[in-house]
Amino acid sequence: MICEAIQRAKSEKLNLIFIWLDLANAYGSVPHQMIHLALRMYHVPEDIQVMLHDYFSGFRMRFSTNSYTTDWINLEIGIAMGCTISPILFVIAMEVILKAAEDSAGPANLGGSCYMPPLKAFMDDTTIIC
Repeated sequence: MICEAIQRAKSEKLNLIFIWLDLANAYGSVPHQMIHLALRMYHVPEDIQVMLHDYFSGFRMRFSTNSYTTDWINLEIGIAMGCTISPILFVIAMEVILKAAEDSAGPANLGGSCYMPPLKAFMDDTTIIC
C-alpha cells in the first residue's frame, strides 16, 4: 500500500511525506507507568496488574564479563529482554502511544477518495504518513 501511494503521488504530482522511525533502545526506554496505563486501558484484570507491578518493582539485574561483575541494580525503567511477557508489554505500551497519535492525526489523504491510516507500526518501527 505504501508503494502504491508513492507511485500515485509521483504520477499525479502530489505531495506525500513519509517519516520512518526506529526507536533506539526501545525495550529499555519504556516507562513502567506507561505499562501500567496500558494494562488499565486494555482492561487487564487487577490481580494480573498487581502481579506485574510487583514483578517490575522487585526486578534486579547485574552484568558480568570475564573480569568484572557489576553490583545488583533495580530495573527502574524499561522492560527486560528475554522475559516471555516483555514483547506483549512492549506492544501494548506502544499501542497506547500510537493510538493517541493516530486519534489526533486522522487519516492521510492520498488524493481523491484514497485514504490511508496515518501510522503503521511493527514493534519499535513506525511509519508516519502525511
